[in-house]
Amino acid sequence: MCGIVGYIGGQQAAPVLLDGLAKLEYRGYDSTGMAVYDGREIRMVKATGRLKVLDALTKGGSTLSGTAGIGHTRWATHGSPTDTNAHPHFNGSASIAVVHNGIIENYQKLKKKLENRGYQFVSETDTEVVAHLLDRYYTGSPLEAIAKVMHRMEGSYALGIMFRDHPDEIYAVRKDSPLIVGKSSQGNLIASDVPAILKYTRSVYFMENEEIAKLSRDSITFYNIDEEELVKEPSEISWDISAAEKGGYDYFMMKAIYEQPKAVADTMSPRIRDSRIVLDELGMSDEEIAQISKIYIVACGSAYHAGVTGKYVLEGMARIPVEVDLASEFRYRNPILDTQTLVIVISQSGETADSLAALREAKTRGSRVLGIVNVVGSSIAREADHVLYTWAGPEISVATTKAYSTQLVALYLLAMKFSSVRGTISEAEFTSMLEALQQLPRQVEFLLGSQERIQKFANRYLAADHIFFIGRGLDYAISLEGSLKLKEISYIHSEAYAAGELKHGTISLIEEGTLVVAVLTQEELYPKMLSNIQEVRTRGAFVMAVANANHADLEKNADYVIYLPEINPYFTNSLAVIPLQLFAYYVALGRGLDVDKPRNLAKSVTVE
Repeated sequence: MCGIVGYIGGQQAAPVLLDGLAKLEYRGYDSTGMAVYDGREIRMVKATGRLKVLDALTKGGSTLSGTAGIGHTRWATHGSPTDTNAHPHFNGSASIAVVHNGIIENYQKLKKKLENRGYQFVSETDTEVVAHLLDRYYTGSPLEAIAKVMHRMEGSYALGIMFRDHPDEIYAVRKDSPLIVGKSSQGNLIASDVPAILKYTRSVYFMENEEIAKLSRDSITFYNIDEEELVKEPSEISWDISAAEKGGYDYFMMKAIYEQPKAVADTMSPRIRDSRIVLDELGMSDEEIAQISKIYIVACGSAYHAGVTGKYVLEGMARIPVEVDLASEFRYRNPILDTQTLVIVISQSGETADSLAALREAKTRGSRVLGIVNVVGSSIAREADHVLYTWAGPEISVATTKAYSTQLVALYLLAMKFSSVRGTISEAEFTSMLEALQQLPRQVEFLLGSQERIQKFANRYLAADHIFFIGRGLDYAISLEGSLKLKEISYIHSEAYAAGELKHGTISLIEEGTLVVAVLTQEELYPKMLSNIQEVRTRGAFVMAVANANHADLEKNADYVIYLPEINPYFTNSLAVIPLQLFAYYVALGRGLDVDKPRNLAKSVTVE
C-alpha cells in the first residue's frame, strides 16, 4: 500500500525521490516524507496530504541537498495521518532514518521494552520502534544491527534505512512486503514497485523474504538474515516507460480501459498455436491435469470476481468442482485440501498479502498452486508451483480494468485447456470456442465506441444514493464487478445481487427512481431475468440493461439498453464489463472525483 523509494548515486537525491514517489501515488497514501544526507546530517522533511505539498516544501527537492536519501508515501495504519506520524522516522539522536511498509505485529511488546530502557517515542506508529531497535543494537555495523532487529520483529515489512555513520550506503530489507533494487549507471535505487525507478534503469533485483541489500553508489550486495552474502541475478524489465504514463488521457483509468483490446490480445494470442491452446509455462502434464479432483480459486477484490466467473467457466467446460474463496477467509476456515486439489491464486500485483498467505497455506497442506498474476517476478509468481502471466502491462489506476479483463482471459484459456485434456467438450465445440475467443479484442474495441452514449446516461445519475446490479449465473458474476467499480470510484452505495434472491429481502430496497442495472446475457436465463426486471420496474425502478444484440424487444421492458455483440456465452463477461466500467468512470468524473486515486483505497494491499 505505502510506497518506498531510495537513491544513492551521483545525482541530487531529493528530486529523484520525488519523481519516484510520484510514480507510486497509485498505491494510495495520506502523507509523504524524505530524508537526505547533506554531508553532515540526515535532514528530513515530512508533510500530510498529497505529494505536491512535499514538493512545494522542498521546492522540488532543491532545499534538501545530498546524493543519498530515502522517501515514503504513507497510508495510515498505526496513528492518524499527521506530520509526526509520517515517514521517515528517526532514532533519538537522528543518526538513523527508517521508512517502512507493512505492519510490525509485536511492536507494542517491543515498544514497552524500549521504553523501559529509556527510549522516548514521539509518534503513534509501529515504524518508530524499528528506528529505536536499530539504535539499540547498532555498535558500528549496520548489517549486524539490521539482522538482530529482523530476528526480533514479527509481521510484514519492507524497510529503507540510512545510517549517518555510513553516509555512502543505504540499506533495504524485505519480509513479505514487496521491495525491489534497481542498478543504474547513475546510481542505485530501491522501490516498492517498478514504475518508481523505470526512468533510471530496467535492471532490477527482486528481493526475497528475509533478505538485506546494501547499496552504495557503485555496488549492490545482498545478504540473508544470518549476514551471509548472497548471489543474485537481475531481471530486465521489458515494458516501455510510456506504458506507465498517461499518454494523452486525462486519467490512467481511462487509458487502461482503452488498452483492453491490446491487453486481451497480448494475454491470448501467444498461447493459441495451430488451433490449439498451448500453455507451456503452466508446467503441468496432461496426466497431472487429468488427476485434478477439485479446484479452489482464491483472490481478493476484483480478482475474486474474476474467480467467480472462473468457477462457472471451469465447471461448465471442464466439469471439475470449483470453490471460490476470499483470500482473507480461506486460510482461517481450515479448508479441506489434498494432493489432487489445485489452488488457483489470482492477483494483479502478485503481492496481495492475504492471497500470498493463502498460497503458503495451500502449499503446506500439499496442494499444487497456480498463480495468475500480472507482475513478473512478484512473490506469488515466485512461490507458486506454476504461473500464468496475464501480460496486461502496468496498471496505474487503483480501480482495476485491464488487469481484470486479462484475468478473465487467462481463466478461459485454462478452462479450455483442461476441458480439451479431460475430453469434456467435443472437437467442434473447442473449435467454435477458440474462434469466439479470438474475436474478443475486436469486440471489446467495438464496445468502447459507445462511450459517449454511456457518458450521457451516466450524467443522469450523478446524484444517486443507491444503485443495484442484478444478474443470474455468469451475469451475477459480472454484476459483482460492475457494482464494485461504481462504489470504488464514485462513492455511491452500490450492491450486486443474484436476481433470484430479489424476493428474499432485496426488493424492499427498491423505490421510485432507484437505478437497477440488469445484466442478461445468458439465453437460458433470459425469461427469468425479464421477470426480475418487471418486478423492480413495478416498484418504480429505472432499469439499465446489458444484453445480447438479438433482444431488441428488451427496450419494451427496460428504460435504457446496451447491446453486446454475439459471443459464446462463456465469454460474455469480457464484453459486459466494458459498459459497466465506462458507466462507473463517467459517474465518478461527473461528480468531480479523482478517478485514479479513490479515497481510502490502495492499488496493492500488502498488509492483512
